[in-house]
Amino acid sequence: MDSLIINGGKKLIGNIPISGSKNACLPMMIASLMTDEKMTLNNIAMLSDVKTLISILKSLGTNIEHKKNNLYLHTKEIINHKASYELVKKMRASFWVLAPLLAKKGYAEVSLPGGCAIGTRPIDIYLKMLKGMNINYSINNGYIVAKTESPIKGINFKLEKKSVGCTHFFLMLACLANGTSKLSNAACEPEVVQLGMLLNKMGAKIKGLGSKKIIIEGVKKLNGTNETVPSDRIEAGTFAIAVSATGGKIKLENTNYEENKLLFSILEKTGSIINKSKNSITIQKTNDDIYPVNIKTGPYPGFPTDLQAQIMALMTISNGKSEIKENIFENRFMHVQELVRMGANIKLDKDKAFIKGVKKINGANVMATDLRASASLIIAGLAATGKTTISRIYHLDRGFYNLESKLNNCGASIKRISE
Repeated sequence: MDSLIINGGKKLIGNIPISGSKNACLPMMIASLMTDEKMTLNNIAMLSDVKTLISILKSLGTNIEHKKNNLYLHTKEIINHKASYELVKKMRASFWVLAPLLAKKGYAEVSLPGGCAIGTRPIDIYLKMLKGMNINYSINNGYIVAKTESPIKGINFKLEKKSVGCTHFFLMLACLANGTSKLSNAACEPEVVQLGMLLNKMGAKIKGLGSKKIIIEGVKKLNGTNETVPSDRIEAGTFAIAVSATGGKIKLENTNYEENKLLFSILEKTGSIINKSKNSITIQKTNDDIYPVNIKTGPYPGFPTDLQAQIMALMTISNGKSEIKENIFENRFMHVQELVRMGANIKLDKDKAFIKGVKKINGANVMATDLRASASLIIAGLAATGKTTISRIYHLDRGFYNLESKLNNCGASIKRISE
């Protein structure tokens, strides 16, 4: 099991290319199951979650080649209708293969999902969608077994709570259904828009992407296509927060300002200087003052829950008191006890964290508990005095591509060791 050793207190100076988005890539890969023609996805970051999904798709019949940053996918025929527990347990997004299997073949057996331990994230909404679309299902031995006795029908469905995963799932089910489907209170995240745009490029008829109401007119068949995965807004945000914590100046290349507009405005309030150009953003921190800010996570365009842990690391060394309210997941403060080990002053009350900034935090032995928490601890380690060792860093590899080498190229001192 790998660990990271960080020698803190070094400023970050340099350029960082932002990799392709994990959160956009995974549903785009799954969408390749919906056509028997060839698909090409460009700008792929070969993360462990991507590798897991490649294994799942191959087990279902997809032929996949990986060359440079491109994936070539071709599901000429679905040869297996079962997505096994051994693979699905590693990553929650793999559960979405249920949608194209049903839409294309009318039958699927998919293991109940796994992934990060950041909340229960129940599947009841998915099951309600199946029932509404004339899809019979049962749960047997940890698997959802679903079958269509008649063609999938278009429906009107309202999400009680916005959900990116449920919106992805509905789009893939509905675009090959009979008739028109409408999804109300849909997620508006850029990754949802990207999946919808890909499906439209494949021949789907989807309107309202990026709004709360999406309308899908079912079609008979989808075609293959070539598409580029957008840059990862969470990775970009993580690096922006890191330099705001350490001081220095970094240029983020191949990234979109608008997708992180709220974060950048918040970082300006903390004392960082933000300059944007067409395809890059420069973040500069020239003094030691970090001003406290209050954060509430929320669905896009609100503050992303995937950056909550990282912004908390920054607030631990701010000049005052700050408050962070987590509105998406009920168990996303597992990084707090690790930050406290480094000298942070944080108190929890249900879905709120109250942070009193300290002058410095110190290196310590800490443990990554999930994907984004691992990034939080890296930021803390970079800003800390002394050496920080982060264990269970396999979480990091699920969603960040070459993160330590990108930081080392900007002056950080991070070493990966295998135990």
